[in-house]
Amino acid sequence: MKAIVFGGSGFLGGHVADALTQASYETVIFDIRESPHLQTGQLMILGNILDKKAVEKAVVGCDVVYNFAGVADIQEAYNKPIEAVENNILGNTIVLEACRLNKVKRFVFASTIYVYSGAGAFYRSSKHACELIIENYNEVFGLPYTILRYSSLYGPRAGEGNWIYQTLKQAITEGKITRYGNGEEIREYIHVEDAARCSVKVLAKEFENQYVIIAGQQPIKVKDLMIMIREMLGNKIELEFLPTDSSLHYEITPYTFNPKIARRVISDSYLDMGQGLLQCLEEVYKKSHLEKE
Repeated sequence: MKAIVFGGSGFLGGHVADALTQASYETVIFDIRESPHLQTGQLMILGNILDKKAVEKAVVGCDVVYNFAGVADIQEAYNKPIEAVENNILGNTIVLEACRLNKVKRFVFASTIYVYSGAGAFYRSSKHACELIIENYNEVFGLPYTILRYSSLYGPRAGEGNWIYQTLKQAITEGKITRYGNGEEIREYIHVEDAARCSVKVLAKEFENQYVIIAGQQPIKVKDLMIMIREMLGNKIELEFLPTDSSLHYEITPYTFNPKIARRVISDSYLDMGQGLLQCLEEVYKKSHLEKE
C-alpha cells in the first residue's frame, strides 16, 4: 500500500508519515519545504497544494491520501483570512480532485474539534467548509473518506506555534509562564505520537466515511498544567494570568449543538502527560541552549 501525506513536513503530518512507514506503507511526503525528519525509504516531493498539476502527479499510484497541509494555527488564520481560505479550502479541494481522478481508496483529512464550537473564527470555518466539500465528493463521486478531529497536540518536534512548546520555552528562558485568561479552561492534550498511531489505525474499514475524534484521555485545566510544569522545574517558575476578551478559544468544552456526530478512537496505550512533558522539556532545554551558543 502506498500513502502520501500532504503537509508531511509539519509537526503532526511528519509524525503520521513516520507512523505509516512503521506500519509498512510506502510513504510519500508532499510539502512546500523539505522535511527535516525524513526517514529512510520515505520519498520527499517539494510542491504547493495550490499547484493542481503537481498535486495530481504526486497522487498517482497512491492508495491512501492524508491532507495536513494549509494554515493550521488559529491566530494565523485570524490574522490572514484570505490565506486561510485559499490554502485550507481551495487547497483541500485540489487534493480531493486529484484523489477522485486517481481513484484513491481513502482520503483522510485533518480537521479539528473546533468545528463543534462557536470559537476558532476563520480557522474553524475553513475546516468546517472542507468537511462539507469532502462529504460532497463522497456523495457525488463515491470517494471514501475519514475526517479526523484532533484536540490539542503536544510532543517532540513541535514548533513555536504550539502552546505547550511556547510555555516550556518561556519557563526555561524567562522563569515564568504567561497565560491570557484565568487558566480554568479544560483541554484534552494528546501526545503527537499517540495521535499519529491513531491516525493510521483509522484506515480500518470500520472508519470509512466516518468522523473520528482523536483526543487525550487525561482532561486537565490549563492552570493545573502550568502548576505541573512549575513543580517539574523546582517550583521556581512564576505563573502570570493576563485578562483577555478573545473569543478564539473555548473554555470547558468545544461542543455546541451539532448533529454531525463523531466517534472517538482510543489508542491501546498512551504516553502519560507527565512523562510527555518531561520529554518535551528535555528537547526544549537542549534547543534553547543551542540557540544561545
